[in-house]
Amino acid sequence: MNDVTVALVTGANKGIGYEIARGLGAAGATVLVGARDAARGATAAEKLSAEGIVAVPVELDVTDPVSVSAAAARVEREYGRLDILVNNAGVLLERGQKPSRTPVEALILTYATNVYGVVAVTNAMLPLLRASAAGRIVNLSSGLGSLALTSDPDNFYSTAPLLAYNSSKSALNAITVSYANELRDTPIKVNAADPGYCATDLNGHSGPRTPAQGAAAAIRLATLPADGPTAGFFSEDGAEPW
Repeated sequence: MNDVTVALVTGANKGIGYEIARGLGAAGATVLVGARDAARGATAAEKLSAEGIVAVPVELDVTDPVSVSAAAARVEREYGRLDILVNNAGVLLERGQKPSRTPVEALILTYATNVYGVVAVTNAMLPLLRASAAGRIVNLSSGLGSLALTSDPDNFYSTAPLLAYNSSKSALNAITVSYANELRDTPIKVNAADPGYCATDLNGHSGPRTPAQGAAAAIRLATLPADGPTAGFFSEDGAEPW
C-alpha cells in the first residue's frame, strides 16, 4: 500500500468530482470518494470499482468540523498519509439576481462550502500531505473567480451576476496562493483549476463542456512532476489570469 498514491476528492459522488476520481483512479491511485451523503458516496465508489478502480467511499461534509476531523482520522488510520487532495465540493445557490439584490445569507451559505470548507479540509489533511513524498493540493476554482475575466465587459464571464459564487471563487484563488506560499519550501504543490463551463447539477446542466473535460485540468495538477508549478491558476489550455 505504501507505493500506491492515495487521493481524496471532496464532492466526488457526481459531476466533475466523480470524473476527477475516475481519472486519478485510472492512473493507478487509490481514490477516496468524499461525499456528504454516505449512500451516494458508496454508490459512486461501487461504480468506479466496477471499472477496476480502487475506490473507497469516505463520508465527508466539508461544512461540518466533526465530519472533517473524522475523515482525517480515518485517512491517517487506514493509510498513514495523503498524496493528493482535490477540494472539489462546491455550491452555486444563486439564480442570476443582481448583486444589489443578493441577500447576505446567500454569501454565508456559499462561503461555508466554497471557502471555509476548503480551509477546514486542507488544514485537517495537511499533516497527512506532509507525510507524502510529493503532496499535491488542487482547488476547484472557476473562470468566474477571475477578476481579470469578469471585469472585462467583452468577456462572457462579465455577464454572470453571481455575487456569492464568483466572489467565493476569487477568495478560493487567494487561499490557493496563501497555502502555496506557506508550503513553497516543501514538496507540496498547491494550485487552482478552472474546469470551464461544464454541464453539471451545479448549473442545471447548461454548460457546453462535459464533466470529464472539466476534470482534465485538476487531474493534471494533481499529478504534477517535481518541477511542476505551484501558486498557479490553470485551465485545460494553460495559465488563467487572476
